[in-house]
Amino acid sequence: MLTVALLVISNIFMTFAWYGHLNFKSVPLWQVIVISWGIAFFEYCLAVPANRFGSYQFTTAQLKVMQEVITLMVFSVFSILFLKEQLKWNYVAAFILVVGAVGLVFLPTKADAHKAVAESEPVKTLVAGGAKQ
Repeated sequence: MLTVALLVISNIFMTFAWYGHLNFKSVPLWQVIVISWGIAFFEYCLAVPANRFGSYQFTTAQLKVMQEVITLMVFSVFSILFLKEQLKWNYVAAFILVVGAVGLVFLPTKADAHKAVAESEPVKTLVAGGAKQ
C-alpha cells in the first residue's frame, strides 16, 4: 500500500512538472524548464523509494505497469480539472487497455507455479552414504 501511495503522490508531482506549464504559455521556456526540474525533484524523492520498497513485493514489470496506470489516472484528473480538457471516448478506451495490461502482468504464469512448487519441496542434499532430507 505504501508503494501505491508513494507512486500516486510522485505522479501528481510528475504531471505538474511535465504538463502544468501548458497553462502558462507566456512564461519563457527556460523558466518553465527550471521550475519543472524543481517540481520533478520531489517526484524523484517519492518515486525512487516507491520502487525500492515495491521491489520487495512486486516484480519490476509489475511496478512499471502499475505506475503507468497510476500515471493515466492522475493525468486524466489533471487534464480535466487543471487543463480543462475533455476526456474523449477513445482516450478512455486506450486507458482501459492499459489497465488490462496490469491485469495481465499480475496473472500467475506457469513459471511462477513451478517456482512455488520447487520452493515448497524439501531440499535433498547428498551426504556420504546416501541422500538426507
